[in-house]
Amino acid sequence: MLLQAILIGLVAALGVLGDQMGSLYINRPIILAPLVGLIVGNLEQSIVIGASLELFFMGAVSVGAYIPPDTIVGGVLATAFALSTGRGIETAVTLAMPIALVSQALGNLCNVFNSIILRWTDDYAAKGNYNGVVFTHWLIGMITVVRRFLLVLFAYYLGGDAVGNLINAIPEFVTNGMAAAAGLLPALGFAMLMRMTINKQNIPYYFLGFILAAYMGVPVLGVAMIGVILVLVKFNFLDKQAATETEAVQGVSDDDDF
Repeated sequence: MLLQAILIGLVAALGVLGDQMGSLYINRPIILAPLVGLIVGNLEQSIVIGASLELFFMGAVSVGAYIPPDTIVGGVLATAFALSTGRGIETAVTLAMPIALVSQALGNLCNVFNSIILRWTDDYAAKGNYNGVVFTHWLIGMITVVRRFLLVLFAYYLGGDAVGNLINAIPEFVTNGMAAAAGLLPALGFAMLMRMTINKQNIPYYFLGFILAAYMGVPVLGVAMIGVILVLVKFNFLDKQAATETEAVQGVSDDDDF
């Protein structure tokens, strides 16, 4: 149990490092949940839970001053508790957001201390001490990593039985409702993506895919392959000379707009 808790804590720490090494998106539940499944010993179910939590946390993105819930701790612990108690997606969805909000609150508390470290950074920068600036950068980063690692480790190791009892005490109609909500998550996720991408130019292709799948029985993979072919043809990827001419024409038209 202790070894599992340590390994799951390291998975949460890995999620933090995703931002330190560039936008690798390894901090998303769809990546971290299967790693938890490998540790717990239920990879297949963890992949399903990770995909569902990814849709659940799709809008949890930092924009401007908005600080989203902690998807790393929420996704990792929710998956771990759901798998260890033998429950499914509905349990993971039920636990993910409360855990993420608690972790976010603890992170805000740590940010108070981080603001003090940032003053050191200003002093080092004013003195031209490059090594001091690098040290404070790594110090804040390590605080973030260690906080999530310890939170996941102790929460899983000490709270496994308590969370199991809590889950068993949840009324059946609540878990059934969460199961129904989990089934709607894919539709909600695709609706959010459509709001960002749909326009008059690509809406015919959306209905084309719908007709192929709903009325002609083409499987999802077949629809995706047809979509790839349409993209290759529409944007002239198969004709490099035509593609170059198209880019040149588009560049001229963009200049005319100014």
